[in-house]
Amino acid sequence: MATETNPSSRERLLEAAATLTYQNGVGIGIEALCKAARVSKRSMYQLFGSKDELLAASLEQRASAFVAGLVPAAGDGRSPRERILHVFQQVELQAGAPEFRGCRYLAVQIELKDQSHPASQVAHRIKGNLTAFFRTEAVQGGASNPDLLARQLSLVFDGASARAGIGADNLTGLITPTVGTLLDAADIR
Repeated sequence: MATETNPSSRERLLEAAATLTYQNGVGIGIEALCKAARVSKRSMYQLFGSKDELLAASLEQRASAFVAGLVPAAGDGRSPRERILHVFQQVELQAGAPEFRGCRYLAVQIELKDQSHPASQVAHRIKGNLTAFFRTEAVQGGASNPDLLARQLSLVFDGASARAGIGADNLTGLITPTVGTLLDAADIR
């Protein structure tokens, strides 16, 4: 049985995949993944069947933490406007960390290009859930076109995350006023 000090081969592979693909992209080789996880290639294939399945499982495993790090808890008493702004305030905070490389789910979709890839499907679903959160809050806030606003907010999220992730921009003082302008235009309370 694995403990915190002795993670299983599966846990080590998931962690290695999450860390190395976030730092270096999905093109990281199986040898590097297995070496970082201290697991043989044979064991990796027995546990996951393919690198594609390992990558998808790694993204799936990180999904709850991704959501928890961005989206406020349901029924927290905040207005829809405050709940949406919270997401972007979290992005701004995360983007300030030196290890920030942008949204891992967006990066996977961009790198893979293949929407049928198992990891791309996981990333698409997770990103879709964020857009659905924006839409729900837009409806609750009385937006005249909640679908459009949700798409606009997703566009800002992805653009801000990507620009900060490549070091092209500092989000401090930029992202919240930008989102505020969108929310004002949509009359979100």
